Amino acid sequence: MSPQIAFLGAGNMASAMINGLITEGFSPAGLKASDPSEAALSQLRNLGLTAVSTSPEGIFEGADLVVAAVKPQIIPAALSTISGQLGPGTALLSIAAGLPTASLQAYAGPDVPIIRCMPNTPAMIGLGASALFAAETVNEAHRALAEQVTSAAGTTVWVEDEALLDVVTAVSGSGPAYFFALIEAIAETGTELGLNADVAMALTLQTALGAAALALKSDEGVAKLRENVTSPGGTTEEALRSLQTHDFNNVVKEAVKQCAARATALGEEFG
Repeated sequence: MSPQIAFLGAGNMASAMINGLITEGFSPAGLKASDPSEAALSQLRNLGLTAVSTSPEGIFEGADLVVAAVKPQIIPAALSTISGQLGPGTALLSIAAGLPTASLQAYAGPDVPIIRCMPNTPAMIGLGASALFAAETVNEAHRALAEQVTSAAGTTVWVEDEALLDVVTAVSGSGPAYFFALIEAIAETGTELGLNADVAMALTLQTALGAAALALKSDEGVAKLRENVTSPGGTTEEALRSLQTHDFNNVVKEAVKQCAARATALGEEFG
């Protein structure tokens, strides 16, 4: 029998995962969803889902995996509403940032295996980076199913210590914003130096995309790739010297550390 996956919430992240699963051959008949938005459910119907409802009643019974794709502040009420439909045969995959396993367990019920996920927004176009953490009660079948869901929207890794999800938040969860800020700064400078704003942005975006793609496909590390672009006494060397003079590495490191610390603090507030 094919596995059954039910989504609590049908927003952008859930839709991206569902679309990715179907694209990879997962049958829409094995997918269900509940969301108060009829518009969001209509999009899922267009993907072939038939078991969708604005009411959660009956949607989650018999599911092998429930994906909680709602905001953290909604989780307590949402999981309490469906907890009667969950049991040890159903694992919960939560993408709600900051909510620790202990809190999720309390809301979902003592017998529900818990998996936490920290995704990022590029998952909405199939280029996400997600990290998963599984509680001890999660079996291999549940782990495989959770990984199938997140991998349908990008790259998936596992961490064995829940506390490391705060580091993941700082590296990849919030990471797109760092790159967006860098893209803004480079494009703005290009405009200040005389380029048309659209041209400056187009060049910057393609350069960011190309650099990431080259790093992914190359057998050389990023340090070597950086060296390959940097000719002695050349223009790139001058730019990198300026970055070093302004303490670029430490500025970035401090930003990531501050993000991780804030993620930890928020988790403690939720806990």
